[in-house]
Amino acid sequence: MIVRKETAADIEAITDVTIAAFKTLPISHQTEQFIIHALRSAGALTLSLVAEIEGEIVGHIAFSPVRITDGTENWYGLGPVSVMPEYQKVGIGKSLIQEGLSLLREMGGLGCALVGDPNYYRRFGFRNYAELIHEGIPQEVFLALPFTEKIPRGAVVFHEAFLATN
Repeated sequence: MIVRKETAADIEAITDVTIAAFKTLPISHQTEQFIIHALRSAGALTLSLVAEIEGEIVGHIAFSPVRITDGTENWYGLGPVSVMPEYQKVGIGKSLIQEGLSLLREMGGLGCALVGDPNYYRRFGFRNYAELIHEGIPQEVFLALPFTEKIPRGAVVFHEAFLATN
């Protein structure tokens, strides 16, 4: 398996992987592919990585800038992250997340936030911070990973593309 940045030739496969990954997830509204498209169209897809096995795209991860109400800059949102169902639970998502976080650090990122399963994302260092919230989301599933000692204070606002429904 290789993890690399997306190319224009990958866009259709990324859509297919995303649809398949979220198709049966009860917590999903099956809009994740629209979110990725909207981020890309808005120029807000800071980092888009694919996992490839024998020339086939089997996973994808997106990172985009977030706004924090205290004015802190260079923080990013992780998601969506997608892996083809037949390739789940073999480390592809883990590899995508680790590579993406490493690249964000190299780019000067100061932290990353997400909405997701705390039991999964804690292994990467994500956790709840009382000083950071995402309005309308239960605090237990809103997680952050600061890359420095400084923890921002305020509400984290994801790009408006996260509201895309088509």
